[in-house]
Amino acid sequence: MRRALLLAAAAATVLTACGTSDNDEVVQWMAQQKAATKPRVQPIPEPKAFKPEDYAEAAKTEPFSRDKLTQALKSDSQQQASASAALLAPELNRRKEPLEAFPLDSMVMVGSLSKAGHPVALIKVDNLLYQVKPGNYLGQNYGKVVKVGESEVVLRELVQDPAGEWVERTATLQLQEKSK
Repeated sequence: MRRALLLAAAAATVLTACGTSDNDEVVQWMAQQKAATKPRVQPIPEPKAFKPEDYAEAAKTEPFSRDKLTQALKSDSQQQASASAALLAPELNRRKEPLEAFPLDSMVMVGSLSKAGHPVALIKVDNLLYQVKPGNYLGQNYGKVVKVGESEVVLRELVQDPAGEWVERTATLQLQEKSK
């Protein structure tokens, strides 16, 4: 037992000596590496010199002022009014056709045929049948027939947009099959 105790004490001494020497070596190595490593920081370039410039537009109208907006709206409205007048003037100067007295939604396309090689649509309004070909007018929005197909009639209408300007739009009358 004494021998075992002596052997244990000797082993503890040896292990303690090894532990501190390894730790001392590591600490010494770290200090050497820290001293040998130099940080590399590149210097910041000098800032460019600021050269102030005079504001040359001060005498002109401010781009976001009420005056500028008013001028722009007046010129736009004059251009649109002339464009609207150009669209509507020919329609006001021509003689109205019978189908212009009815709204487009009261008309029904019931068929199509060909007359002398030209397409003709059959339109039913108030139990009366009308023949319509390209160039005829129908509906209350100055609708001019642009194309007659086998299953539809394509119209160019003139209507007022929310701003009150006259604009063109396309409308169609589809062939309606009678349900049994």
